[in-house]
Amino acid sequence: MKKIILLILLSIMLVSCKTGSNAVSKESAHDKKYIVNNLIKTATANIGVRYKAAGTTKAGFDCSGLVFSTFESENIKLPRSSYEQSKIGKIINIDEAKKGDLIFFKTNKSRQINHVGLITEVSPDEIKFIHSSTSKGVIISSTKELYYKNSFIQVNRILK
Repeated sequence: MKKIILLILLSIMLVSCKTGSNAVSKESAHDKKYIVNNLIKTATANIGVRYKAAGTTKAGFDCSGLVFSTFESENIKLPRSSYEQSKIGKIINIDEAKKGDLIFFKTNKSRQINHVGLITEVSPDEIKFIHSSTSKGVIISSTKELYYKNSFIQVNRILK
C-alpha cells in the first residue's frame, strides 16, 4: 500500500513539474529580456569612462573589465580576461547575434582573442557593441568599421 501511495505522489510531482516548466520557460524569456536590457543600460552608463589596463570601475575599464563588471551587476560571474570570456557560453553564427551577446576580436595581429564587446544593437548589415577602446575609453562601435570588420572572430551567447 505504501508503495502505491509513493508512486501516486511521485506521478503527481512529475506532472506538476512538467506543467510548471512551461511557466518557467516563459518567465525566463521575460527575465532574459529584462537582464539583457539591464546589462546594456549598465554598460552604456559608462560611456566616456577612460581606458585603464586591468580596470573594472568608473575610474577606468579595459574591455574585459567592462564586460566582467557589467555582468557582475546582474550577479553573473564571468572570467576576467577576454580570452577566457570567449570560452564561456555558446559560440553562435554572427547572423544569429542578439543584444546581450558578446562579440570577440583578435586585434593588432594578436594570435589569440584579446578584445571583447557587449552587443547593444543588431540590424541585417551591422552589429553595434559597447566596449572599452585603448584610445577612446568606453564607446559604442560597429562591425561596419573596417578595423572591427577585419579583426572579428566570434559571437558568444552567454544568456540562454
